Amino acid sequence: MLRDIDVWFESQPEPAKGCLLALRAHLLQYNPHITEAWKYRMPFFCYDGKMCCYLWVHKQLHQPYLGIVEGKHITHPLLQVEKRARMKILLINPLEDIPMDTVNDILDKMVKWYAAKKR
Repeated sequence: MLRDIDVWFESQPEPAKGCLLALRAHLLQYNPHITEAWKYRMPFFCYDGKMCCYLWVHKQLHQPYLGIVEGKHITHPLLQVEKRARMKILLINPLEDIPMDTVNDILDKMVKWYAAKKR
């Protein structure tokens, strides 16, 4: 029996599906404190139980993206605010290789911010 989160990933059309599955796998192996959760009918990832990022598909551009929950605290030139006050997103072109150096740089900053909040 598939969980709701698995159904969501499996229901995404290609090429976004492959990109989202690769990002999911990367997030789950990136840091032992990051776990997966199904919240607000979306795939979220939590750092020690606190929602830190999520994967979604941009409504207008139809591109997958990595959303950073506390994006206002993370500085990176490729993170976009759009109409959000708190969150920022990193759009991913599913027709190109995932920019893993960029993803890792953003995840490093995100993990550092959450780790500092624990102290």
